[in-house]
Amino acid sequence: MKNTTMDLLAIGQKAKESSEILRKLDSQSRNKALLAMAKSLEEQKTVILEKNNQDVNNAREDGMATAMLERLTLDNKRFVSMVAGIRKIAQLPDPLAQTRKQWVNDLGLRISQRSVPLGVIGIIYESRPNVTADASSLCLKAGNAVILRGGKEAIATNIAIVEAIQTGLESVGLSKYCVQLISDPDRQLVTQLMQMNQYVDCLIPRGGAELIQNVVQNATVPVIETGVGNVHIYVHETADFEMAKAIIVNAKTQRPSVCNAVETIVVDEAFANAHLSQIGNALFDANVQILGDEQTRKLLPYSVQASEKDYKTEFLDLVVAVKVVKNYAQAIEHISRYSTGHSEAIITQDYSVAQDFMNDIDSAAVYVNASTRFTDGEVFGFGGEIGISTQKLHARGPMGLEALTTYKYLIEGSGQIRN
Repeated sequence: MKNTTMDLLAIGQKAKESSEILRKLDSQSRNKALLAMAKSLEEQKTVILEKNNQDVNNAREDGMATAMLERLTLDNKRFVSMVAGIRKIAQLPDPLAQTRKQWVNDLGLRISQRSVPLGVIGIIYESRPNVTADASSLCLKAGNAVILRGGKEAIATNIAIVEAIQTGLESVGLSKYCVQLISDPDRQLVTQLMQMNQYVDCLIPRGGAELIQNVVQNATVPVIETGVGNVHIYVHETADFEMAKAIIVNAKTQRPSVCNAVETIVVDEAFANAHLSQIGNALFDANVQILGDEQTRKLLPYSVQASEKDYKTEFLDLVVAVKVVKNYAQAIEHISRYSTGHSEAIITQDYSVAQDFMNDIDSAAVYVNASTRFTDGEVFGFGGEIGISTQKLHARGPMGLEALTTYKYLIEGSGQIRN
């Protein structure tokens, strides 16, 4: 599938036309389309998994890091979960045609604020082919057409998934152009997509810092910035040791390649002197490389000297930076300096300190005594997510269906004119 410049304009035009149909489509019809998409994916399961195996083998031969290979892999368990996710989205309440607010002003005008689709959404993402199905189903449920541009490393998988989705759409009488994929890896096409204001209403980049910043800096289409997670866990001096160890090991090792995995552990000096060696050993036993400051290196002889850059880095791997601080104030200063606004956690038994932390930290998700791995739309009860927004306008944190809508005002009068 080769997309030329003219092809991309055609993709945009067809997406815009499809969005007008979806905007007026009733909830039952959208849900029917989602179920048809899920069925079609199941019917093409063998082909999709074969294509994914092809992508994974190619990426491995190209030297892709283990953590990124893990993100690229679509095994049977993930495939089943991906399809189940579409069916779950079909069961969610309709986010459209909801009257958010309504009032009558002093002139007798009835003013209503009603939710409507964004229109055409462009998703630019890397590696994880399940995003192809997740994004398509969430956008469709919210009445949006979507243009997908995945990474070249997942191209065969993404093509197979989108073809199955389009077959499902056509089986219920909808245009296949409701979901489209840019299958040409040419970066110029990505730049063009980012500037197709006449067709695209919103861009959502999902991936590493380089990809996201490229979109933010070059797009003229409005962008919802997502994903970069330089995530911190702060261990307060009153923290329960067993709880701290369990949370830290989980947040780093349960799935290190995702944006809500912890990247930096900030530890009060009093706790570090008593317990950091045991937590460090637990991480070491889990094959985690530890990068530490001077005090960390004294307590953990096998750790490597951390640089300034390490405290800024989203590793997405079995690597973690450690910083020992004297007190709460230093911890807050460090987190505020290096945070990307994604997720931060504190482990403490001091209620007052926990409340201060939730007030002092300005990130999308702030935890007390829990793993940061829970920053996820499905966990939050949204039924899925299109990404995790680290900005403050329109949407913040895990973005479910509501984040894929906007609103318009409906004003009903009885002949009023303005003097």
